[in-house]
Amino acid sequence: MEEKEREILLKKARIIADYQFGKGAGEILFTDNVEFTLSRTRRIAQIKEHDKRITTLRSYDGLFTLSIAGAKRLHQFLGYPRLRVVMNEESSEFVKKGETAFCKHAIDADPDIRAYDEVIVVDKQDRLLATGRALLAGEEMQSFEHGVAVKVRYGVEK
Repeated sequence: MEEKEREILLKKARIIADYQFGKGAGEILFTDNVEFTLSRTRRIAQIKEHDKRITTLRSYDGLFTLSIAGAKRLHQFLGYPRLRVVMNEESSEFVKKGETAFCKHAIDADPDIRAYDEVIVVDKQDRLLATGRALLAGEEMQSFEHGVAVKVRYGVEK
């Protein structure tokens, strides 16, 4: 891949991340050292750094899914409660192994979370447990007693 194409892809990736996660997230997620894996149609498929996947670009909506490495970067950058779903101690061990996060165990959530947003799952001490896709809005996660809050994609121990 030539340097000009790489610069264009990096700029595009940063713009998408800023849109999806907030201003400045693109710079935090994607340093100048990232490598791009492209699809057959020459679109961004995955973004890696030192052979560690940071994100994958979903083809159906053009937004990113986070790996644990990407979630760690955003977790350090974004202040509490931004993009976070907080789980109680009882469920933390299961969630960090990649198990589903249920509403009855969610004790707090960013009120700006919407269904199908990519989120970071943490414990009460704001330690990263997992990353995944919210199935409900932030306020719904806290008020519902039944159902899935976050479909966990990757746990820190999975």
